Amino acid sequence: MKHIKRILSLALAALLLLQMGTALAADDGFSATYTYNYDYWGDLRESPDAYRVDQVVYSVSLGLDQPMRKPQSLYVHENELYICDTGNNRILQLHRDEKKQFSLVRIIDKINGAEPETFNSPNDLALDPEGNLYVCDTNNNRVIKADKNLNCLQSFTKPQDTTFDQNLSFLPSKLVVDSTGRVFVLATHVNKGLVKYEADGTFTGFVGANTVKYNMWEYIWKTFFTTKEQRAQQAAFVPTEYENIYIDQEGFIYATNIVFSEYDLLYDVAKPIRRLNSIGSDILIKNDRYPPIGDLVWVEGSQDYGPSRFKDITVLDNDIYIAVDRTRGRLFGYDPQGIMLWAFGTKGNSEGAFLSAVSVEHMGTDLMVLDENECSVTVFTPTEYGNLIYQANNEYLKGDYDGSADTWREVLKLNANYNSAFIGIGRALMRQEQYGEAMNYFKMAHDRENYGRAYRYYRKILVEKNIGWAVAVIVVLVVVPLVIRKVKSTKEEVEAYEQRKIAH
Repeated sequence: MKHIKRILSLALAALLLLQMGTALAADDGFSATYTYNYDYWGDLRESPDAYRVDQVVYSVSLGLDQPMRKPQSLYVHENELYICDTGNNRILQLHRDEKKQFSLVRIIDKINGAEPETFNSPNDLALDPEGNLYVCDTNNNRVIKADKNLNCLQSFTKPQDTTFDQNLSFLPSKLVVDSTGRVFVLATHVNKGLVKYEADGTFTGFVGANTVKYNMWEYIWKTFFTTKEQRAQQAAFVPTEYENIYIDQEGFIYATNIVFSEYDLLYDVAKPIRRLNSIGSDILIKNDRYPPIGDLVWVEGSQDYGPSRFKDITVLDNDIYIAVDRTRGRLFGYDPQGIMLWAFGTKGNSEGAFLSAVSVEHMGTDLMVLDENECSVTVFTPTEYGNLIYQANNEYLKGDYDGSADTWREVLKLNANYNSAFIGIGRALMRQEQYGEAMNYFKMAHDRENYGRAYRYYRKILVEKNIGWAVAVIVVLVVVPLVIRKVKSTKEEVEAYEQRKIAH
């Protein structure tokens, strides 16, 4: 009997420990899972992995005599990967072969004919359609342009214009180049937006400036209690609200913004991801219940507490965009409608984790993440689950709505609670004018907006299909009683006439 009691006691203790462990894991759900999404109520839901680590590229694997030091940026052009090895004042050009292995092509540490020829803290780079190289040579106060043979073609320096504060140093940190050769530069301490240069180097103003927001106390203080010189100085040192920029194949600039308060996230005031058109207006589509802000919840009191702050962003050819979060080292993928597809990643020095992720790029659907502290590039390739998500989106964009719906159903076999699949099937059915069935899928996704749109079309078709019956019913309900009433009235008049005739 004692042995039985002891066994029961141990079993009960083990059960309590298991429940405690489960509770602790639930309190820190982010560390207990790798890939996840959020449901309609904003609760975290684990999902199959959309990506897996293919390889990690280190200085040793590239055969570098001098290891990378504080690299800051990645850039992809076809099968070439460029790394801004900022701490060593150089750029590494890598080639990816058919077996997806990287090899060092050349080290770019100077531009022939430039003054000076060497770099001083290069932070970003880009290539134009002709293959010319543009480098944010930050501490040399320039963006330098060179041809394929690294001969200097042009330098973009501080604009000599009244709209640019001449007391500020020109410190370009990020740049993009459009298909016409126009250059857009993100410069430190410049809070008027992106510095814009035409292809010939002419400065033509700023693009995408953020609206300055004041609370009442700040307005009163700056207006009545500071001098003109103090106000000018305060404005000059407002940090830029953009952290990074990327230009998509259509010429729209995606910008990430990390300067905001948590409260601003509630009403979509923060806008941590923006898509800027030619006049600098944000045209990012946000058709989900929550805007693209990264994590919706975070663990109170944790070391990495706080909202996601996107360090960099990249955009695939199908307009799916991926942003990397510096707060918790995660990657967030969104479709063109602003719906989160997946999120994965964590902080750490194990494979698939990051100490300090600073840049993200893509080669096809493969993702590459640069860690400045680890001095490494982690390459992720999509899993079957991830490939199905991309396939469903691509089929929809190409107009293959039947194929898209079928592929989304395959996704549901791997993740039965995936709202994006319900929405994807509903959208495909909408395109096929199967509004009633589309409504059912939108209802499962709690997508009220699309449900309402499908219902309006469904109602319209229902009315058009039954308009004949509706008219017939109206005739029966309105015209027939009138006829009966008229006949009855006529009959009563005849009877009255006959009675008067008999009386006389």
